Amino acid sequence: MNDPQPGVNALQLRAAIFLVLAVGRTDGELERTRTVCADVDKLVRAVGARDSAGGLSCVVAFGSDIWPAICGESRPAELHPFRELRSGPRFAPSTVGDLLLHVAAERMDLCFEVAAQIMRELGASVSRIDEVHGFRYFDDRDLIGFVDGTENPVGEARLAATLVGAEEPEFAGGSYVVVQKYLHDLPKWDGVAVEEQERIIGRTKLDDVELDEAVKPSFAHNALTTLVENGEELKILRHNMPFGDATGGDSGTYFIGYARSPRPIEQMLENMFVGRPEGNYDHLLDFTYPVTGTNFFAPSVQFLATLAEPRLAREEPPTDPQSQPSPRPGRSGSLAIGSLKGVPQHE
Repeated sequence: MNDPQPGVNALQLRAAIFLVLAVGRTDGELERTRTVCADVDKLVRAVGARDSAGGLSCVVAFGSDIWPAICGESRPAELHPFRELRSGPRFAPSTVGDLLLHVAAERMDLCFEVAAQIMRELGASVSRIDEVHGFRYFDDRDLIGFVDGTENPVGEARLAATLVGAEEPEFAGGSYVVVQKYLHDLPKWDGVAVEEQERIIGRTKLDDVELDEAVKPSFAHNALTTLVENGEELKILRHNMPFGDATGGDSGTYFIGYARSPRPIEQMLENMFVGRPEGNYDHLLDFTYPVTGTNFFAPSVQFLATLAEPRLAREEPPTDPQSQPSPRPGRSGSLAIGSLKGVPQHE
C-alpha cells in the first residue's frame, strides 16, 4: 500500500490550524498549486527540525471541484461535494473549498510558521475561504466541558478505519476528509443542568463514563453517532479541536473526520440532523450549529509527489488493466450503508 500522509493518523496534539482555500483556475495558478502541494513535506521537515519533539505535520487534501484540474480526470470513487442536510430548524450547509491544509503540532508557533510558509509559496494562486486556529482544551475536552474523541480507533483499527485499500488501488493510502465548523451557544448550554447535559451527550461530564443504556436517551449524541453494519461497528477518526474568542465572539468545535469512505460520516450526520428514526434528532444541535461543510480527499504521499511531474506524464493511462480501480457501491447518491443499529460511542 502507498504511504498515508503522516498527519492523517497522528496522535492528537495541542495545536492545529485548519485552512480551507480556493484555487485559481489559470494554468499558472494550477501549476503553482501542484508544485507547492508536492513539496509540502519539505517545508514541514524544515520547520519541524526546530523542535524534534514538536510532532509537526500537514495534511494536504483536495475538494471535488478542483480535483480534475489539479490531479487529473481519474478521481476517488466517493469524492463529491458535501451533501447539505435540512430538517426543521437544523441545517448543515454545503460550502465551497478546493484545498484543505490541516496543520498540527504540540506548539502553535510551529503550526503558524509552516502554514505561513506554505501560503507564501502558494502566493496569489489561492485565496482564503476559512482559517481556524484550534487548541487542546484541558484534558481533550470540548468547550462544552465534555471529553471529545473518546471512541477514536487505535492501532490497526485506526488504519483500517481511515485508509483506502484494495477497493481503490489507484488511491490506496489516501483518506476521505469531511470538515464542519460548529459554533456553540455557550451561555445557553451553561444554563442547562449537568444531569441534562449528560443525557444529551450520553456520557458523564466529570469522568467521561458512558451512561447505562437503561437511562441513556435515544437522542443522545453518542447514540446517534454510533453505527453498526453486519454486526461490526463502523469507525472514523476525529481530529476535532476547540476554537474561540475570549471576548464573546465565535467559539465552537472544528469537526474534521478522516475515513476510508465518507458514507459513515454522512450517515452519522443524517442521524444527528434528521434523526434516527426521523424526528429523533441529536439534541446537542439545540446548542450548536455548523456554518461550513466541505468534503476533501487526502491522497497518499506517493500520489502527492507525482503532482510535481509534467501533467502529460501523470495522465498517461496505466497499461495493466488489473491496476484499474474497481467500481464501488453507493455512487448514485444513496448512503449505501445497509442495516444500521446504534451501540454506545461518543464523538
